[in-house]
Amino acid sequence: MRLAVLGGSFNPVHLGHLFLAETVLSSLQYDRLVMIPAYRSPFKLAVKGMEETPRERLQMLAASIAGDPRLTFDDCEIRREGISYTVDTLKDIIRRYLPDGKPALVIGDDLAEEFPKWRNSDEILELADIVIARRVFSKKMDFPFPNTQLANDIMDISSAMVREKIKTGKGWRGLVPAGARAIIEDRRLYSLCNNPLDDTIRQQTILCVEAFVRESLGIGRFLHSRNTALLSWDLCLRFGLDPAQGYLAGIAHDLCKSFREEELFRLVQADGMGISKLEKNKPGLLHGRAAAVLLRERFCINNEDVLQAVAFHTSGTADMCPLAKVVYIADKTEVLREKADHGLRKICYNEEDLDKLFFAVFNETVSGLHSRKLELSDGTSSLLEKLKGKT
Repeated sequence: MRLAVLGGSFNPVHLGHLFLAETVLSSLQYDRLVMIPAYRSPFKLAVKGMEETPRERLQMLAASIAGDPRLTFDDCEIRREGISYTVDTLKDIIRRYLPDGKPALVIGDDLAEEFPKWRNSDEILELADIVIARRVFSKKMDFPFPNTQLANDIMDISSAMVREKIKTGKGWRGLVPAGARAIIEDRRLYSLCNNPLDDTIRQQTILCVEAFVRESLGIGRFLHSRNTALLSWDLCLRFGLDPAQGYLAGIAHDLCKSFREEELFRLVQADGMGISKLEKNKPGLLHGRAAAVLLRERFCINNEDVLQAVAFHTSGTADMCPLAKVVYIADKTEVLREKADHGLRKICYNEEDLDKLFFAVFNETVSGLHSRKLELSDGTSSLLEKLKGKT
């Protein structure tokens, strides 16, 4: 196996790292590239906090390269602790990985000029082929040692830039892979401020659920689910609810929409609410309840508001929590719902009273069912009776 090695702080890993790795693999036909985060880099002695985040930096790398067999990472320098020197790392990597021929050592042109001053640089040249990537200079440079220079585009991204943007609340999420972003948000790394996500709803959980929904549903149904999630997020912000819970319930509400009837029946047996005559005749009505069960069983989500919102987004039910009302509204009025009343959608975007908005959407839904002479579910009927009692 032809092996390439890329060291760095990866504090955090960003898209520039992945772009460089892709360039090395595709341009020079290496089979695999190993990313090696330093415990303490001799080039960045002034950078504070690297020793405090080794576990997080490794996990961000793992999340960022998931599913790509061309990329891996190694924790040898972190296990070694202290300042790591390249010559020692190369010996360790060669001993364990047994590459075909010399591995490539990838360094930036900002470091290449000082390479002859590195510890045991002559021995490094015997161990590895030096590959120089463009970081600063846009043209080929002359260096006094054998090397291969990549003609890569320069991406003006650095870990220091990302950390500063996170700390100051500036736009940073588009600079890091989704997996790393989730870990940064979940753990409030790099002094992350103004994070709207509730501690009980982890971004990684949302990503897992969303990936499952995307794979399970057709693109049209997935777009409906995501639009429902987005509108639920917006409504939660307006009405003082947790937007992360709204997004999760919105993205998951049709989780079981494509499941077969027998699987829907199997899942809803776990919620203990029984199956009505209407549900037996129209098993598709069970997809919300089945999704709530699946969220609990497969994704370990136990937030009762989220589960209720998912379970009753179609029918509604008496004693709906505010989050359930939000998701019910979002499901019926999101932008892909072509049959949604335009006036009702305008109310959805402007009404400041959640109960008034919910009543308007619910009343419109019931009127539509009556006009098509469709039977009301038990949940819809019980909610209708409750609302009638209040008017």
